[in-house]
Amino acid sequence: MGAGVGAGGLGALLIAFPLLQRRHPVPLVAGKDEHVVDAFLKLGKVKGGPNGKGDCILTVAVPLCEMGQGITTLVAQIVADEAGADWRKVAVEAAPISPAYADPVLSAKWASLWMPAFASLGEDADGALARLQAERGPLMITADGTALAAFEAPLREAGAALRAMMAQAAADRWGVGWEECDTKDSFVTHGKKRLSFAELLDAAVDYDPPAVPVLRAEPPREAPGQFPEGAPARHPRLDLPAKVDGSFTFAGDVRLPDMVFAAIAHGPQGASVLSSYDKQAAAAVRGLVTVVKAKRWLAAVATGRHAADKAVRAMEPRFRADGPIADSEKVLVALDKALTKGEPVRLLAEGDPDVLLAKPSLSARYDVEAAFHAPLETASATARMRHGQLELWIATQAPERARRAAARAAGVSRGDVIVYPMHAGGSFDARLDTRIAAEVATICKVVGKPVQLTYSRWQESLAGIPRTPLSAQLDGALSPDKTRVLGWRARLAVPATAIESGARLLDGWGVGQALDLQDQSDPMACEGAMPLYRIPEKAVDQVPLALRQPTARFRGQAHGYTAFFTESFIDELADAAGKEPLSFRVGMLEGEPRLVACLQGAGRLAQWGGGIEASGQGIACHQMALATGSGAVRKGLIAVVATARAEAGVVRVERLSAFADIGRIVNMALARQQIEGGLMFGLAHAVGGASGYAKGRPLAGRLSQLGLPLLADCPKVDIAFADSKEDPFDPGELGMVAVAPAIANALFSATGVRFRRLPLISEGL
Repeated sequence: MGAGVGAGGLGALLIAFPLLQRRHPVPLVAGKDEHVVDAFLKLGKVKGGPNGKGDCILTVAVPLCEMGQGITTLVAQIVADEAGADWRKVAVEAAPISPAYADPVLSAKWASLWMPAFASLGEDADGALARLQAERGPLMITADGTALAAFEAPLREAGAALRAMMAQAAADRWGVGWEECDTKDSFVTHGKKRLSFAELLDAAVDYDPPAVPVLRAEPPREAPGQFPEGAPARHPRLDLPAKVDGSFTFAGDVRLPDMVFAAIAHGPQGASVLSSYDKQAAAAVRGLVTVVKAKRWLAAVATGRHAADKAVRAMEPRFRADGPIADSEKVLVALDKALTKGEPVRLLAEGDPDVLLAKPSLSARYDVEAAFHAPLETASATARMRHGQLELWIATQAPERARRAAARAAGVSRGDVIVYPMHAGGSFDARLDTRIAAEVATICKVVGKPVQLTYSRWQESLAGIPRTPLSAQLDGALSPDKTRVLGWRARLAVPATAIESGARLLDGWGVGQALDLQDQSDPMACEGAMPLYRIPEKAVDQVPLALRQPTARFRGQAHGYTAFFTESFIDELADAAGKEPLSFRVGMLEGEPRLVACLQGAGRLAQWGGGIEASGQGIACHQMALATGSGAVRKGLIAVVATARAEAGVVRVERLSAFADIGRIVNMALARQQIEGGLMFGLAHAVGGASGYAKGRPLAGRLSQLGLPLLADCPKVDIAFADSKEDPFDPGELGMVAVAPAIANALFSATGVRFRRLPLISEGL
């Protein structure tokens, strides 16, 4: 036996899961009758249980933002499965901010954002610099689908540590080798002998787990067909009961003693400053506490939310521009000028298609409008200053960045800001914006009371930063017999939106501050634009430009638009060649069996009829990839068949059939939910979700104005998965990327009109 983890573990040290071999303070704190196992797990004993000897409760720390994707359940499941714990005796809590939860995979992927000189960090032998940067932050950000790649291994190690400790305690009682014991349903077994975790807990915490974790032979996996659709989930979502009965606490549900409420007015999108307001008008509102002003916003604080909103409206705040203001007409002019006259930068190439494309067989232009995240829950945060520390309750994908923003605003050190991460009612990357943390901290400092700030829907639209608009020119060259594509070039007029978003999030660059990205190329803004198809000469060019309006990260990232124009254009080439769209794709996917299987699987689900004229069927496919260090790459692949029609000026989608290959599936129910949710999100942004700007004000600031599909508009959905043992790929963003091109291609087969703009609008509609 070793020294053990002890009851509190507060002063102990742990080796950060496999980042660098450096020691960090244990981030978890044990409560009464609790024991810390490692950074992800602690144990507690409660009275009762089937034999009256109590129950052992596992509490798993979740270092990621729950936004409805089910990551809380997935994290707990991985630990519980490895430990052999009863799922009914597993609890979760938000992980505190600590280097132990840094994400080295995301750090490597974003290396070009925080250290441009080391843009290839994720590709070196061990990614040491990327891991070091992740710990220094610490980089605790939920984004880009890195959760499984970054955390499955350390979560399994936490479960294995617990299993080993319990097995050692039982083995000593039985006089057997602990390696001969197994665990299941929170019992240790050896032949017919068994002891519960609760019975063993007090003894088990005095054992040290092996220095090298002894993992189960097979990682967690749920195969397609193992759990039929509609059957009870093996691991029901932990948050489901409370969300169904309405008792779940989101950020806007937080209530503290003596708390007041704030409403806020922001200036027009872009660089605007507060110029005037009528403070006396607010004084007439019953319940007003005070008015707080800042350079770029004005807030009213009152004893109730309605009174605060009424007061801020009554003041009729006015703003003036002190830099560029969002204007869609100017954006359209800038994109058109860049695409037709700008100097392209070649980002990727296989061969040189320029000679072949001097006279292309086919050219097409595609345009994408700015799109709103539009989560159902608007931004909300609560702050309280107590004993010199600022407490912050907030739903955020970047808790450390929110802590920094709040600390600067409140004038306290980072160490004096305590963040309580809340679940978000949707995000789609909107909650990477940490401005509300600074705003509520500023208001709290002025008011001197706990205060909750919640954006109205209009303020969410006005202040929220949209996905970038862009334009793309695609050129293709067919062989003389039109049987093959010989040349391909994608030219994107797109700002350095990923770099801009990174500067805002990682460096604290404000929305209204100038950042000259006029000539800055941005490969992350063009991800997914190089097709997998076997085309001898192909290239991706970017025409950098400054749009003079802020842009942000968005679900699907660049793949959300690059898949649209890539898969739309391949369909146009198939039509020009007189070929059937599915077989045309398959014929160019030599060496890509996983994507071919997805296309064929989607075709079977949808009873593909060839996409012939008037069929209303369209097909599209796409691959997303994630480098995880040491040359390893995880891939997610999907094919979608849409059945759609244009009716009375409206796009009607009747059916979406998707076949996805996300590698080894850890939780089938969650995977299905994520793909289905992605399909609906992709549908929403194929037919709506966009807004232009006039003088910095969105033209569609309400949900009802965004053209989003209603429940009655949602199509029949069929989903199937590949039976794969490849490394798992997070399906959260994959589900949406191929929907828009599938619908656009379906509309062509239904109407004969090409739809080359997102949302899908055309003179022919």
